[in-house]
Amino acid sequence: MKIASFLALSTLITTPAFAEETRHVGSHEHGVGQLSIAFDGTQIAMELHVPGADIVGFEYAAESAEDRAEIAAALSVLAQPMVLFVPSEAAQCSVIDADAALAGDDDHDDHADHDDHDDHDDHDDHDESGSHTEFQAQYLLDCADTSALTEIAFAYFNAFPNALEVDVQFVSDAGATAFEVDRDAPLLDLSDVN
Repeated sequence: MKIASFLALSTLITTPAFAEETRHVGSHEHGVGQLSIAFDGTQIAMELHVPGADIVGFEYAAESAEDRAEIAAALSVLAQPMVLFVPSEAAQCSVIDADAALAGDDDHDDHADHDDHDDHDDHDDHDESGSHTEFQAQYLLDCADTSALTEIAFAYFNAFPNALEVDVQFVSDAGATAFEVDRDAPLLDLSDVN
């Protein structure tokens, strides 16, 4: 798949300086998601990893029809990158590919392609077994003018009330940079790195 090789760019972020700037990468922290963004010409690849609690309010394996419906609705929303991560309009971006899945759940490995919305009931459920589910999404965008992509608005926080922060790893020809975008300031400013 084209997006997989393109996202390999983001794995090249292994310099010590970058590692110091990036916190919690690869770890599981409630309220904190991880987003990798890589630029290559007019294409932008994005890969999102978010704890299940941030998206649906629980991390246990779906046990009821209501749980499965919440997961399906969340996957549908996560499969719409231009709704969750809104790029500068002047960049004229469009979606080439989008895929969302729940890690470890064979019932939800396919791309979500319907427009259901999640009501996001608040749950304080904790998985006693210690296992943690994670939502993952991969996106590939094409932008007519990447130089005009000066910001990305994170409507993601409106869609998922339990999400508090996203740690962003950004890779382009100019190098690698780390950002933190949170609910109180849901805008990624790319004017200095793009």
